[in-house]
Amino acid sequence: MSTSNITNIPSTQNCYIDGKEIKYTEGQTILEAASQADIYIPHLCYNKKFKPHGSCRVCIVNINGHSSCACTTPVTPNAKIESDTVELNHDRRVLVQMLFTEGNHFCPSCEKSGDCLLQTTAYELGMVSPHFSPNFPIREVDASHVDMLIDHNRCIFCSLCVRASREIDCKNIFGLAQRGAKTTLSVNSPSGRLGDTDFSSSDYAANICPVGAILHKGTGFKNPIGQRSSDITPLKTHSTSGEDA
Repeated sequence: MSTSNITNIPSTQNCYIDGKEIKYTEGQTILEAASQADIYIPHLCYNKKFKPHGSCRVCIVNINGHSSCACTTPVTPNAKIESDTVELNHDRRVLVQMLFTEGNHFCPSCEKSGDCLLQTTAYELGMVSPHFSPNFPIREVDASHVDMLIDHNRCIFCSLCVRASREIDCKNIFGLAQRGAKTTLSVNSPSGRLGDTDFSSSDYAANICPVGAILHKGTGFKNPIGQRSSDITPLKTHSTSGEDA
């Protein structure tokens, strides 16, 4: 091996997460380093196939006394990172509660119950009620596609389907329109309907939704109680890869 190749190998450093010393590779984010060390940091919009953007804010941590998103912040040598604290988990729980009240999330009747990242994150954070008064927005269900449907009531605007369709499927089917409380998941077709696109059930974007917003028709409740992902493996284990599709 040449000297130039040796010098290009990323160095290994140490940092501390909740007082535990862990090793990380130079260039890793806090979330990547934590996942590598089997330390769970809650997140909703992160997926390792895409460049993180920290839109959900659920992965917020304290690093050397300052708040930052774990998915976007690079680790620095000997950094002291706090994640599993009463204050941070309270803030995360409030964010999740707001997501529940902002949309129409009725877990007992949802096809993704037990396989939903929003639901299982709420359980992990000790959420027992929405706390806030629900908005009950009026949102349609787009069932115009032969194989797929969009339930806009359940969308949490993580933008994973947007990015998957654009960056992996190269179709640019989805987008996020408007801002704030008026944000919507839009479909890029003249009619605005999914059935008027070349969307396919085999697309990566068709299988990446962490909640029950984008669903395959004819396969509702395919995993019976006891065989769902959160029945088999705790969220702290099965979500560390960021592959939540």
